[in-house]
Amino acid sequence: MEDEILELLKDKKYARRSMEELALHFNKIETLDYIDFIKMMNKLENEGIIGRDDKNHYYINEDLGCFKGIISINKRGFAFVRVDEEREFYVHETHLKDAFDKDEVLIQKIKSKGSKEEAKVIRVLRRGQNRYVGEVKKGKRDYIVAVDDIKMKQPIYVDHAHMHGAVVGHKVVVEIKTYKPKLKGDIVKIIGHVNDPGIDILSVVHSHDVDIEFSKEIYQYISHIGDSIDEKDIENRVDLRDEVIVTIDGDDAKDLDDAISLQRLENGHYKLGVHIADVSYYVEEGSCLDKEAIKRGTSIYLVDRVIPMLPHKLSNGICSLNPHVDRYTISCLMEIDEEGNVVDYQIIPSVIHSSYRMTYNNVNKILNGDKELQKEYQLVIDMFFLMEELATILRKKRDKQGSIDFDVNEGKVIVDKQGKAIDVVLRQRGISDKIIEEFMLIANQTVAKHLKWMDLPFIYRVHEYPKEKKLKQFQSIVKPLGYTIKGSLSHVYPNELSHIINLSQGTSEHTIISTLLLRCMQKARYDEQCLGHYGLAFDYYTHFTSPIRRYPDLLVHRLIRKYLFEERYDLVNHYAKVIPSLAEQSSQREREAIDIEREVDDMKMAEYMSHHVGEEFEGMISSITSFGFFVELENTIDGLVHITDLQDDYYAYNEETLMLIGERTGKQYRISDKVKVRVKSCNVKEKTIDFELVGQKKSYRTKEKKITFKKEKTKRRKNSRIYRTRRKSKR
Repeated sequence: MEDEILELLKDKKYARRSMEELALHFNKIETLDYIDFIKMMNKLENEGIIGRDDKNHYYINEDLGCFKGIISINKRGFAFVRVDEEREFYVHETHLKDAFDKDEVLIQKIKSKGSKEEAKVIRVLRRGQNRYVGEVKKGKRDYIVAVDDIKMKQPIYVDHAHMHGAVVGHKVVVEIKTYKPKLKGDIVKIIGHVNDPGIDILSVVHSHDVDIEFSKEIYQYISHIGDSIDEKDIENRVDLRDEVIVTIDGDDAKDLDDAISLQRLENGHYKLGVHIADVSYYVEEGSCLDKEAIKRGTSIYLVDRVIPMLPHKLSNGICSLNPHVDRYTISCLMEIDEEGNVVDYQIIPSVIHSSYRMTYNNVNKILNGDKELQKEYQLVIDMFFLMEELATILRKKRDKQGSIDFDVNEGKVIVDKQGKAIDVVLRQRGISDKIIEEFMLIANQTVAKHLKWMDLPFIYRVHEYPKEKKLKQFQSIVKPLGYTIKGSLSHVYPNELSHIINLSQGTSEHTIISTLLLRCMQKARYDEQCLGHYGLAFDYYTHFTSPIRRYPDLLVHRLIRKYLFEERYDLVNHYAKVIPSLAEQSSQREREAIDIEREVDDMKMAEYMSHHVGEEFEGMISSITSFGFFVELENTIDGLVHITDLQDDYYAYNEETLMLIGERTGKQYRISDKVKVRVKSCNVKEKTIDFELVGQKKSYRTKEKKITFKKEKTKRRKNSRIYRTRRKSKR
């Protein structure tokens, strides 16, 4: 019935559009039928699908210039509403009505003054968030919660009955119960006192509504799982316990989900074994543990802690491939020739006994000639050099295919025992990191290709072509630096972009070119279709190697078990139905985890730089906007030089070339320029750092120019949108 109503209202020639006329058209004139019809029309109107004009005639909302979408409010007060992939509306802060950030809203287009389409909020269709983190303060009559989210300007009032033990100075989670005439809430969780160690990080996590602890139901479910493997299943597995198998991870890693074996065959080929923790053996589909893993989607790695996807009993215990204990795994055994081609492979259920728990640092030292470590690990030293040899072959093959290595620096925040940031350093990637990366990539590719050719429902890791619009902008920026994308921008091959990055190696602009190109890329995600991975230049790709910390990998293991080991092809229809929603959920949870990790990093970097206000640093312009430019320091910390602090001239923003150009002097600021900056201020709550240029001299400005500048400054603040990406590549 709803479809019939919408089909009728889409007919622009149809004129009889009042409630009575529409009811008559659909023969809903009996009292009960008429009431049901009114309810249906009200439902469609409440969902933002249809609307009424000033004569109470019904139309599809788009015909009335109305659209629905999720509102994104800037910290300066204005907002944007994206209604589809290509179209978004600017909403002035006076036109927000009672909408808050992340709400689903109905907007109406209004006459635009500039090139940007403008709209006003008609009503809120659905609240995007009703829980906030904030600090309890004493109000005149009731208590108030001052929310951490700078986009939420209004305080939330809480009366004595809804404090639930919270006191002034506590950081809490408050749930909004009523929105009018003012926000009133109920405190649902006390995080801790604002000055307690680690509360700042916990506050960020809770602001994203992430559960840190597991429920009693989960702990009860895993209570029957032992600390050692149940030997009943060994008979169903290939016994690899006599093989030399090692894990290579970070020094502080506890969830060891991948192990490696390698040997050279008589024909000169390599036999590479990638052995992955068989988490699906312990996480039964549909169980409370499985549902919790779906909800979390991924483990979250913060500066001083990990919020795991699975309880420690599994992630650090029975599933972790700890040394000198038996563990169940799913192994991908590959025969690889001298060109890096997988000429034969097996995907099998297995049981292993890890011989050594190696770290990246120690393997790097061994490969770099550390005599003491070579002596300590003499039984496996030959295998490490063989690993380096094979990884080099695999890397050369990827380079030849056009795989893009963005090679961007990543910062690592160092904190003390109290959780305070004491340093920010560059993450170091040595030979062993690259070895493991190559081995994981080839295993993921092999598994994806096998399941694709079985033509069964499966989940893939996909990365689609970059948008032509972004590539055009990239082209306009790098062309003056001597770099050109050959061929059509609508269909650029990965090796062309990889070639540009390789050309920039060793130059001052290499980091910026890698970063700009990374921003051109679409986000990698999970999908039920095998769409390939553009950045890696792979036709087939999935995530098979980290089931302890990523749900898609766990799902891949489950599908391998059902299809390959148990031959349960009767479940094909079931998985065809559930995989699309699981892929979307996993993609969304991954994005949320990245946001949390970035927020914590930004907060801790601001905290660290707050102790260096007034100090001077060398940096490079990493991005330029209409309101200034961001300068990145050597350790990846970046801060904003606001356009109002450029006192030597009036600067105009060129959007095509991403440049600021002085009107009087012609001076230009462009991406990759090296500058010297002074730390002006830091705001830990807002997670921002402000710089000012060293050596800026004020120029004479006429009174008229000052007035013009002031107006332009106000205009830019209203029409600007910060688009800043923390450079972190997650394949």
